[in-house]
Amino acid sequence: MRNLIIATFLLFLAACGANAQKKKIFSPEGKAIKGYDPVAFFREKKAVKGSEELSYTWKDAQWLFSSKENLDSFKANPEHYAPQYGGYCAYGTAHGHKAPTETDTWTIVDNKLYFNYDSKVRESWIKDTRGFIEKADKEWVNIKDKE
Repeated sequence: MRNLIIATFLLFLAACGANAQKKKIFSPEGKAIKGYDPVAFFREKKAVKGSEELSYTWKDAQWLFSSKENLDSFKANPEHYAPQYGGYCAYGTAHGHKAPTETDTWTIVDNKLYFNYDSKVRESWIKDTRGFIEKADKEWVNIKDKE
């Protein structure tokens, strides 16, 4: 019986992990960018936590904002403010897979927001940002709906 419970739990964890990265938007616990305000990266040039009271659902994810002005700007043009590749790691996307991200790894290039897996990956990303963006744009078409 104990082995059956353990096996069931492991299958549940595998299913949760697969489902978490099957989404088009990286949204741990349902929150895009881990609850940070996407507009603030552009306007304030830093990561700013959003508020539950200022939320908006877009592409099956909850987006949080630090001000009503930022919320309204996002609603008017979500494609502009949302991170590229659904908020998954841009470097990973360039290499053909989805990877989670950290909010302190952000970069804005040509007025578009990108995230990376961690600061070490971001160091690699910065060495050839435009080259990786070109590769990631091509790869995203193939992987956005996959696990």
